[in-house]
Amino acid sequence: MSQPNVVINNTNQNQNVNINGKGRAKKECNKWVAFFLCLLLGGIGAHKFYEGRIGMGIIYLLTVGLFGIGWLIDTIVILCKPNPYYV
Repeated sequence: MSQPNVVINNTNQNQNVNINGKGRAKKECNKWVAFFLCLLLGGIGAHKFYEGRIGMGIIYLLTVGLFGIGWLIDTIVILCKPNPYYV
């Protein structure tokens, strides 16, 4: 049996363009700065302001870190992030 003759003509001109964050540039944050801000000033939302999440920072400020629960969860979550991480 003879091998079939296969001709491949690829005319694909597509380019892969990834847009993360709905077209806005991601902010680079240092894990350890965010961690110590959260640990020491998490009740007033300092780590949220550092990440550029002003709305969440105000909510943390008014509710004392979401009544302490949000502060505790954020402290653990920040420790699990890579350094640097992007918001």
